Amino acid sequence: MLLQPSVREKGLSLLVDYDLFLPTLFVGDPGRIRQVLTNLVGNAVKFTSEGHVLIRVTGVPNPDTQSCDVHVAIENTGIGIDEDKIGHIFGEFNQVEDERNRAFEGTGLGLAITKRLITLMGGAIWVDSEPGQGSCFGFRVSLPTAEGPQPAPPDLDGRLRHVMIVEDLAANCAILSKQLGRLGVQVTVCTSGREALTALDHSVDLLLCDHDLPDMDGLELAVLLKDRGWGALPIVVMSANPGVIHAHPARHLIEGVLQKPIPRAELYARLKALGHPQGVESLSETAPINQAPNQPACEGTQRIMRVLAAEDNRTNQLILKKMVKDLNIDLRFAGNGIEAVQAYQEFDPDLIFMDISMPKMDGKQATAEIRRREIETGRHVPIVALTAHAMAGDDQGILSAGLDHYLTKPLQKQTIHQMVLNHRPDDCCPVVAEEIRAD
Repeated sequence: MLLQPSVREKGLSLLVDYDLFLPTLFVGDPGRIRQVLTNLVGNAVKFTSEGHVLIRVTGVPNPDTQSCDVHVAIENTGIGIDEDKIGHIFGEFNQVEDERNRAFEGTGLGLAITKRLITLMGGAIWVDSEPGQGSCFGFRVSLPTAEGPQPAPPDLDGRLRHVMIVEDLAANCAILSKQLGRLGVQVTVCTSGREALTALDHSVDLLLCDHDLPDMDGLELAVLLKDRGWGALPIVVMSANPGVIHAHPARHLIEGVLQKPIPRAELYARLKALGHPQGVESLSETAPINQAPNQPACEGTQRIMRVLAAEDNRTNQLILKKMVKDLNIDLRFAGNGIEAVQAYQEFDPDLIFMDISMPKMDGKQATAEIRRREIETGRHVPIVALTAHAMAGDDQGILSAGLDHYLTKPLQKQTIHQMVLNHRPDDCCPVVAEEIRAD
């Protein structure tokens, strides 16, 4: 997620190929392994101007010792490295000096640190490269497998027999074809929307298409399919930027979105969900944080409005809580973007205040993830950006990320109240007593 903005900015494809039968739960140092992956994948993105970066994970499980030799390879279609300079790159403060990489800044410490960490974990690291064709950095570590059952491949129970993949990137076609083929699914690959329209027949149970096709985007393909009588065919769109899909008027024609790179668990969850009715999520039974002393009474089946505030600064949380203390709402806080997405799922808010600058996952990224999930439900929760840096043109960048409004810090109590009032659903209790008199 940290590297997604750079990947999108450069127009690259970030792909993950995780062996279908490899365990996914291990015992190790997640911080150090994350640092190694961030260094290697970040390096691949940095030195790749076009094409893709592929993370390939394979391994050899050993049931007798309850361990697994994990092999990770990061392949890219970047500038490559001359053979006589490969041994030089793992030294401290060393960088390959030639005309091709002078445009790329860096300290030369990343690969040295990576090699040291892998060595301390008892592993090994290597690199293969060809100038002008790209590079492959790989490492091997032996890790104990976690106790308990590992995630199992989905049992499709015959619901998906034939999947059509519409994707022009050969590497991603190969990954998806392999993953689906091992589940016993017949796969047809098309490299353009027109080819898919020609090849489609009634044996296809699912159309899995990339959003950025050579001749049209995925939603344009969905519109054409509906116009030609294929409206009942489930369509799942793959995209590195799901927020763009949410803003498209044809988003209701698709079953859902898979964000690239596609985690194996998310692909499985999507395949298992097809054919199953959407369940009704239970509402939170936790008592509201805000209970105004003179709160207006609810009538009949009315409920209290739920408001989620994603804000990592404790002082700002206290200020916002004090501003709305007189409102009859259920206010919850999330300390970062990851918590905000989780709270969105569990709390089912009617309105979200989203700080833009947060650790782990920022407000724009969290909004994009929420908007992606909303495509599956057809909902649209109003999300209000909170930002301390509103300069000319910032509003367009914020709104294009899927947010509906933005407020500049320091926040004003009256503005916050008005935003809550404007977005109170009809089935919610009045949030202030004046609403009752106004009715």
